[in-house]
Amino acid sequence: MYLRNALRAATAVSLITAGGAFADGHATTLTIATVNNGDMIRMQGLTDDFTEKTGHKVEWVTLEENVLRQRVTTDITTKGGAFDIMTIGMYETPIWGSNGWLVPLNDLSAEYDVDDILPAMRGGLSHEGTLYASPFYGESSMIMYRTDLMEKAGMEMPEAPTWEFIRDAAAAMTDRDNEINGICLRGKAGWGEGGAFITAMSNSFGARWFDMEWNAQFDTEAWANTLNFYKGMMDASGPPGYATNGFNENLSLFQQGKCGMWIDATVAASFVTNPTDSTVADSVGFALAPDTGLGKRSNWLWAWALAIPAGTQKEAAAKEFIEWATSTSYIELVAENEGWANVPPGARTSLYENPNYKDIPFAKMTLESILSADPNDSTVEPSPYVGIQFAAIPEFAGIATEVSQEFSAAYAGQQSIEEALEKAQAITNEAMEAAGYR
Repeated sequence: MYLRNALRAATAVSLITAGGAFADGHATTLTIATVNNGDMIRMQGLTDDFTEKTGHKVEWVTLEENVLRQRVTTDITTKGGAFDIMTIGMYETPIWGSNGWLVPLNDLSAEYDVDDILPAMRGGLSHEGTLYASPFYGESSMIMYRTDLMEKAGMEMPEAPTWEFIRDAAAAMTDRDNEINGICLRGKAGWGEGGAFITAMSNSFGARWFDMEWNAQFDTEAWANTLNFYKGMMDASGPPGYATNGFNENLSLFQQGKCGMWIDATVAASFVTNPTDSTVADSVGFALAPDTGLGKRSNWLWAWALAIPAGTQKEAAAKEFIEWATSTSYIELVAENEGWANVPPGARTSLYENPNYKDIPFAKMTLESILSADPNDSTVEPSPYVGIQFAAIPEFAGIATEVSQEFSAAYAGQQSIEEALEKAQAITNEAMEAAGYR
């Protein structure tokens, strides 16, 4: 399969080289930290194009999502200087930009056309109107499901289903004898892994992380309903070991035909519909992330973006790479090599106006999901924070990592939901008091 082979290749080959020089006449090697998601691995395979155009060498540090976040956060907060470009997201960018830890991207070339970046992505990667990271791809989340299994179950997926429908459909599609799980969802610890999923899901159940006085809200009925619904559905219809499954694990299961439904990043659509990689490519449908009738759906908003840490000695070359990797020309390069269905989605307005892309099966649902996600109004009850699957405060990553560990332990049966929520409440309030919020 594509991802497995590409990951193996990316591990074995970490350095792509060629001769050349950049603006000030000196040869340079850029060290880039990135996540081991499929689109980033594809980018590594196309880096020869960048090298041929600029002469710059590129050294890749490719890491699993949780490890990447830890490494780049440690490096930038300690001024370690290990990387010239970092792959970060909407959570880190405005916080790090406001701290002066990132190079502003306010002088990119006119040809780059920064105004073509989708407003939701540009806004989420800016601080006080200044762009600090450029989106490699943007995403929301949506339902990907097996049309053949849905039909076999005698059910029809609505365009905008409820969680109750999803639970019933998951039960109807589950076939343990044939290793088919009705639903695959993230349970893996990590604020951006299972933590991101359950937070987005909780929004649709009426939950929130904090009230307007920054008091933790894990002692509420809405959070109990969220976790009990999730665990009950996953125990009945999810895969074994779901408590340790993240994006890549569930992608692999879906591509192998072992999931009836998967609710996750819209960017996964190109992988599950690629016949080279997916055994079920010809029978995948899409729908909006579920709700419970309270006015909020459970989809998130995210961008994996490229940023330059302040203090790098290779700023000019780093900006050249960012322009190359996040441009319309790069999209066309991917399309030429791998087809329009496999280009990085969700970052540029022009992509969704491109006649070559408009008929891609998942394009419309991806854009609808992105446009329906509002980081400034993500919860049923008022909340003091910006963000959908995270709260955009510096303390959140540490708090949410601990909370997600408690949740994963509950999913695995190591403690009760009640115990996990009690610990989450204590962890969060203690940290917020220490940070001076309360």
